[in-house]
Amino acid sequence: MKSKVDPDLCISCELCTNICPEVYSMGDDGYAHAIEEDIPEEKLAEAENARDSCPTSAIDLD
Repeated sequence: MKSKVDPDLCISCELCTNICPEVYSMGDDGYAHAIEEDIPEEKLAEAENARDSCPTSAIDLD
């Protein structure tokens, strides 16, 4: 499973990076970015929590 962050919806609140820093980080552009690799199995629940906690629904998992 992979994750994507829509930069048009991201408000740079850093909630996802605080919940799951192994998958999400802040880019030089000031927006959150997801790792390009598959989400490690042991971090999947945290990535789902980050997605569900995003105030603008900018995170997608597929």
